[in-house]
Amino acid sequence: MDKPWTTLCVAHRLPTGRRLPTSSTAHDLIGIKSGKVKTIFPVQALAYSTPVAVQTTVTTAVFAMAQANAAFPMLTMGLRFGPTLIFSLLGGLTAAAATYYLFGRKLSAAEAAVDETLRHPTAESAKGVLDVINRAGAEAFKIAVGAIPMLVLSLVVVTALRTSGAIGALTHLLAPLLAALSIDSALILPTLTKYVGGGTAMMGVMDEMRRSGQVSVELLNASAGFLIHPFDIPGVAVLISAGKRIAAVWKPAALGACLGIAVRSIGHVVCG
Repeated sequence: MDKPWTTLCVAHRLPTGRRLPTSSTAHDLIGIKSGKVKTIFPVQALAYSTPVAVQTTVTTAVFAMAQANAAFPMLTMGLRFGPTLIFSLLGGLTAAAATYYLFGRKLSAAEAAVDETLRHPTAESAKGVLDVINRAGAEAFKIAVGAIPMLVLSLVVVTALRTSGAIGALTHLLAPLLAALSIDSALILPTLTKYVGGGTAMMGVMDEMRRSGQVSVELLNASAGFLIHPFDIPGVAVLISAGKRIAAVWKPAALGACLGIAVRSIGHVVCG
């Protein structure tokens, strides 16, 4: 005997000879009169939203891991792929765990039911798949354009500091401290460029310094842990511009990313 509300029983034959399921779900959604099937109400598309704690953890892992747009081109400069990949994964996992269990422990880990019915004015008025693709590309381009002012400002600041001699003065000022910590003072310029101008700008500066003999391949690999990642002013600006949900969790994500980058930096220094 069928158990109510759990198993299907068969009833109501259609004119084609096919029988309809009459479970509780079918009764709720389908009304049957004189052999005709009528939908009582449309099915609402529901799903579970990603918890805030999980969103923060993912953002942290992105911040702490190596960025492909800098790591892969720098392979031609002598960057070792194996250690970079291994320490990138290790740093990302460390940052994610620290954020989930420490920095973001007060964030909500509950899943909430949300309506996934598409309500997008641009998408609803689209005429065909090609139109949807074109409009989605335009919206993605709009997000990228929103981050351009910060990118341009960062590059201008780095260029101004370099041209005015401020970086040279800073190098001279920090030289004794860096020497005591066994840190090469040549890393000041690429480090400042990285955190102000972004990974691509840092890559250009590092390549120029490598060609002029100021940076060796060994120093390049030793500094990869704290230079090759998207956690910089342009990177944060791009992620924040991606939406309010990411912008709301960047602070605990930043704390976890710092720990993950520290782990990566130690690994690269030790392994050279």
